[in-house]
Amino acid sequence: MAINPAQKDFTVQRRADFPLTLTFKDGNGDAINLTGYTVAAEVYDESRSTSYGSFAVTYTNRTGGVIDIKLTDTQTAAFTPNELKYDVLLTEPSGDKFYYLEGTLYISEGYTT
Repeated sequence: MAINPAQKDFTVQRRADFPLTLTFKDGNGDAINLTGYTVAAEVYDESRSTSYGSFAVTYTNRTGGVIDIKLTDTQTAAFTPNELKYDVLLTEPSGDKFYYLEGTLYISEGYTT
């Protein structure tokens, strides 16, 4: 299954949790059964020289293609650049790997502590 990753940018509040629910679908719009698949998602600076953390991944409904990913408030507190890059990597049971989603995280300063 070849995938061209979707592009989606988000605004993230520094020092706040950032949860996302993702539903993986094929080219026909049908849910991908994620049984046996693994998902990983990470945040880096644009040059990919500094890792700012990994999203926690929860498989909410594998057969329906649904996962939850999340960055914690502790992680986002360390997001010092105003823009970071992220991606979501899908590994098939065969071991083949494809980037499913990628984009920019625009960091917004939260003032309440």
